[in-house]
Amino acid sequence: MGSDKLQTLDVKSYLIQNGINFELFEHNAVFTCDEGKAENIGAKGIEVKNLFLKDQKSRRFYLLVAPANLAVNLKALGFMLKENLKFANEENLRTILGLSPGSVSPFGLFNDHENVVKLILRKSVGESEFVQFHPNLNTQTMDLVQSEFRKCLPLFGNKFDFIDF
Repeated sequence: MGSDKLQTLDVKSYLIQNGINFELFEHNAVFTCDEGKAENIGAKGIEVKNLFLKDQKSRRFYLLVAPANLAVNLKALGFMLKENLKFANEENLRTILGLSPGSVSPFGLFNDHENVVKLILRKSVGESEFVQFHPNLNTQTMDLVQSEFRKCLPLFGNKFDFIDF
């Protein structure tokens, strides 16, 4: 797998190898939720934002998955998690998840070999029939039935939680 990183082809192959079904959509590069919405790719999954966060001392990292239209209050979320949260920087993103801005998704957790990132998903994302994420590349989107996505959670190897915030 070259450089130990699961790039898009590897993510697709890995999911297929593990019996996880998905539908793949190709589109122009998108860097924001608004750009993704404008692409109108036809995926059925809930549109989400994926925010890579850390505590103030860069000891703990979180990948937050929330509906794209939800305004996330980092202070309130931090209070729930008993952390003072801020956005992780681009170097953290590249080093820990092997990703570049615009391609952040839970599939980046395949690159977190030390499992330092905790995945936090809003409950409504977990209750949606379909979910959609980039396969570590922002020119493609994978649409998965919720039950198929849930098969990925133990494969990541990271702690995760579905919470209301």
